[in-house]
Amino acid sequence: MAAGLRLICASQDVVEAGAGFRFTVKRYDQEVPAFVIRFRGQVHGYYNECGHVPAQLDWLPGEFFDHSKLYLICSVHGALYAPESGRCLGGRCQGKGLKPLKMHEIDGQIFFTPRK
Repeated sequence: MAAGLRLICASQDVVEAGAGFRFTVKRYDQEVPAFVIRFRGQVHGYYNECGHVPAQLDWLPGEFFDHSKLYLICSVHGALYAPESGRCLGGRCQGKGLKPLKMHEIDGQIFFTPRK
């Protein structure tokens, strides 16, 4: 394992446009919720926080995609986000996207690179 990487889960734990994997990261010296999803074969990680207000996105633990499996959706406001970028696509996010996390997939495992 490369220095500075934190193991999050096995690759098989994050299926294409399916349930994401929840974890926590340190932000301003506090543990905050985050998640990783797979979309179009790539893993993407974000803070688990709507761009509109600090509400967690998932409507059930790990369920971030809308019914079409094309967008991430806020369980509270219905705001839609692009899975591959976190960009706000519509709803109450009003142009404020999700905050991305640097994720890596190496040898069947998913890692996070903490910011220094």
